[in-house]
Amino acid sequence: MDLSECREKIDDIDRKIVELYEDRMSISEAVADYKLSNGLGVLDKKRENEKLKAVKALAHSDFNKKAVEELYNHIMSISRKRQYEIMEERGMRKRPSFTCVDKLDTEGARVVYQGVEGAYSEEAAVRFFGPDCDRVHVDTFKDAMSLIDEGLADFAVLPIENSSAGIVSENYDLLDQYENYITATQVIEIRHCIAGIKGATLDGLREVYSHPQALMQCRDFLDKHRDISFRPYENTAAAAKKIAGEQDLQNAAICSEHCASIYGLEILEKEINYSHKNSTKFIIVTNQRIFLRDARKVSVRFEIPDTTGSLYHVLSLFYYNDVNMSHIESRPIPSRPGEYRFFVDFEGNLSDASVRNALHGLREETVNMKILGNY
Repeated sequence: MDLSECREKIDDIDRKIVELYEDRMSISEAVADYKLSNGLGVLDKKRENEKLKAVKALAHSDFNKKAVEELYNHIMSISRKRQYEIMEERGMRKRPSFTCVDKLDTEGARVVYQGVEGAYSEEAAVRFFGPDCDRVHVDTFKDAMSLIDEGLADFAVLPIENSSAGIVSENYDLLDQYENYITATQVIEIRHCIAGIKGATLDGLREVYSHPQALMQCRDFLDKHRDISFRPYENTAAAAKKIAGEQDLQNAAICSEHCASIYGLEILEKEINYSHKNSTKFIIVTNQRIFLRDARKVSVRFEIPDTTGSLYHVLSLFYYNDVNMSHIESRPIPSRPGEYRFFVDFEGNLSDASVRNALHGLREETVNMKILGNY
């Protein structure tokens, strides 16, 4: 056969494959009808494993056996997605237990942030809630989450990601541990300076304190001053407060200019972060399951079976529902070494049918799926 004959035969086979695929999908819809009528779940892992074993046995080479297994994994995954879609069309599934609101009730709200006066988290709180908001600071991110969890504060302001240093992993873990939810975000431009007491000089410094993320964001500056010891501290503002209290000419802090002025420190050098487009995204967290009517991003976390292709099939739920996934992170599961939970952000609103459909598929095909917020 020449090339044109080969292509004609392939075209003919492809027409038959598409026709058979559509026949198969129509029968899958009948299966969905039966499952829905009898209260059965969409995913039947035992049946799927039996089917994969059977179709692999029909192939005649090791390569084709593997290929057929992959092909049918895809086909069955697509079939499940159609069944989830049918459930959405018929209103036959549990809706997310979140309440849609037109605006956040911030009047008289108590806002908690980690750090001391002058911290970037306080700046984010002021920027979002206004300068007169009732705000309180605590020592740790966990303390902040505990306060809103217990109803002792209404909102917490927590850093979640820096454009230079990456995610704040502790706060991802806390979102998993607490029944608190993201309702909004606030982005703050970060401009670090190095500040010491009156009379201090850059050449005379021996130790500089700051939050590990801030130190990471100033790594170029650190590399140029290897004679200085850079010490991690609980946060930038606490570091500034420490320097002001000790009154040691050889010590300094990396913090914001505003923070330096609060504690009466002199700025020894401005804008020492290596990226001048450095910013930190803060999340506004509450213990209420609410979302704004115009919210456009959903965050979820889930775990998946430790099997080949499981993450691929889960993520394809976004593709089949025309939902744009914008971010994914993984965090180790402490009790199960070598296994991970995933945090995913995607575009949409909990009132969108496509989002609800994707969420239903995630709930069916993952373990411990949780909606972290719609904001």
